Amino acid sequence: MTLTHASPAAGTITPGRELPKIVSVDDHVIEPPTLWIDRLPARYHEVAPRVERHGLGDLAFNGTKYTYTIDEDGPACDWWRYEDLMVPLRRIIAAVGFPRDQVTLSPITYDEMRPGCWNQADRLADMDTDWVEASLTFPTFPRFCGQTFLEATDRELARLCVRAYNDWMVEDWCGGAGAGRLIPLCLIPLWDAEEAAAEVRRNAARGVHAVCFSEIPHHLGLPSIHTRHWDPFFAACDETDTVVCMHIGSSSQMPATSPDAPAAVQATLSFNNSMASLSDYLWSGVFDRFPRLKLAYSEGQIGWIPYAVERADDVWHQHGAWAQGEKLQRPPSEYYYEHVYGCFFRDRHGVRSLDEVGVDNVTFETDYPHSDSSWPDTKAVATAMFADLPDDVVYKICRGNAIRMLSLDLD
Repeated sequence: MTLTHASPAAGTITPGRELPKIVSVDDHVIEPPTLWIDRLPARYHEVAPRVERHGLGDLAFNGTKYTYTIDEDGPACDWWRYEDLMVPLRRIIAAVGFPRDQVTLSPITYDEMRPGCWNQADRLADMDTDWVEASLTFPTFPRFCGQTFLEATDRELARLCVRAYNDWMVEDWCGGAGAGRLIPLCLIPLWDAEEAAAEVRRNAARGVHAVCFSEIPHHLGLPSIHTRHWDPFFAACDETDTVVCMHIGSSSQMPATSPDAPAAVQATLSFNNSMASLSDYLWSGVFDRFPRLKLAYSEGQIGWIPYAVERADDVWHQHGAWAQGEKLQRPPSEYYYEHVYGCFFRDRHGVRSLDEVGVDNVTFETDYPHSDSSWPDTKAVATAMFADLPDDVVYKICRGNAIRMLSLDLD
């Protein structure tokens, strides 16, 4: 096994030190109700994404997916409507500000949620409260990599929706007072790798260095990364220094043991998709073809990484003669340390394992405004979790690695 990494034992701990300002690489924005209506031609307004208020009937999680019904006599809920799709807003995705015992599968409206969920000025204020200097935000209604538009009927409308979201992300959400603090993260038209590459380049030309992608595209009915199908997209990311950000659940499947398993099983196993995806990439040959490509696993945590990388190296040594598809030029661990970033919010085991995870391969998040979020206590949580780490390592985790990964001009 080959491991190349820096040890967190280096450096010193400054007594009474203050935590460096955080660059959170995984937060979320709930899109403003009129985002698409404001940006799409009027002829699409009857089918474009828009918000309607209806009562919510049943809402349940069956181990892998949510099910819900409309009942006008039920509690008020704001719904996103797009073509024939209806999606209710739930409190667990706009959880900040609610007591922990009230973070449930309850319906919610824009009037009830904290304004920082969707309003730029309020988000910046909430970031200040949480000791966060800059934030990378994933979408909500489009889902984590734009699956909503992939599944739509009208492909031309879907293409316009992707571009409209990206224009809003760059010009509105990350513009004005948000410039330099809200970091643009864009979508691609998942159904066409060439168009995806063009959209990466279009956004890179205006300073975007992060794009959403699926952790396991095969689960979406798309070609796997073991084909050359995605090479135009990867080439564009490689050329423009655009990091490929893959959030847990961006394959539209979350690991669960059975349909009747409680949601707690899925939440406990959520890192599994990141682990499976990393295995895919390490054996795909992608890093040999695109030597500057960077991957970021968002909300996947980091404690599992040392064994996954160790096992991949062991397979390379023990089974390389027959088990590989693309013949790797080097052990998988070398590709990991050069190309991959993990992301975590609470992972004490991962922090204790930084020597093997790699101090240059980890980033930090607050997950605002989801139910896992540490807001408004992120500074205290991080300070306690990093208490035994030297100053240089704390700096890398809180901001240094994120600045490098996302090509930010913060320091």
